[in-house]
Amino acid sequence: MNAGIRILLAEDHTIVRNSMAMLLSSYGFVVVGEAETGQEAVEKALLLRPDLILLDITLPDFDGIEVTRRICADWPQAKILALTMHSEDVYLIPFLEAGGSGYVCKSAADRDVLSAIESIMKGETFVAEDGVKALLRVHSHANNIPAVPGPEMLSERERMVLKLTARGYTSREIGDQIGISPRTVETYRSRILVKLGLEHRYELVEYALQHRIIEPLSG
Repeated sequence: MNAGIRILLAEDHTIVRNSMAMLLSSYGFVVVGEAETGQEAVEKALLLRPDLILLDITLPDFDGIEVTRRICADWPQAKILALTMHSEDVYLIPFLEAGGSGYVCKSAADRDVLSAIESIMKGETFVAEDGVKALLRVHSHANNIPAVPGPEMLSERERMVLKLTARGYTSREIGDQIGISPRTVETYRSRILVKLGLEHRYELVEYALQHRIIEPLSG
């Protein structure tokens, strides 16, 4: 199912880049280009128009957030997955707001990258477990979340999908838990976003926290 999906790999460390290229190839993806700097990543992304850009968040000239802004300014449909050593709040939300599609820590890349790419290619935003925890920490210190419709307008099944999504489960994992197909989970999630007036998957985490559907992390 991954055959033909074209990926641009932007990573300044040669060993890491080679390892990621091998991992992607083993899954059947096609690495159509590689970049070592932010400027090179922008230029190759706009030239090659890959299906997905796998982007190190910290590149030598400018960071992945700025790379994402520059790419999305000319190509808003770009799908960009951040690959990083960090799960700090300072990177996650600005990256998503810049137009990023997902966020995977290098330490868990071999576990999460396939799920992340599959989710992003379906139009979802992928936030791995570490990223969800970062959003939870942000919420524990924030009081400026805008008002949105309450959860009472959601069906019981929709509230369950919302809860499990906010906890970081994939569509397949949610489907297994509640006995529906991953495609049906995605349909529910899209309906939830429309009902609540939201656009991105990570906003569902903030919503679930605001309405105490899930609890923030302590500490």
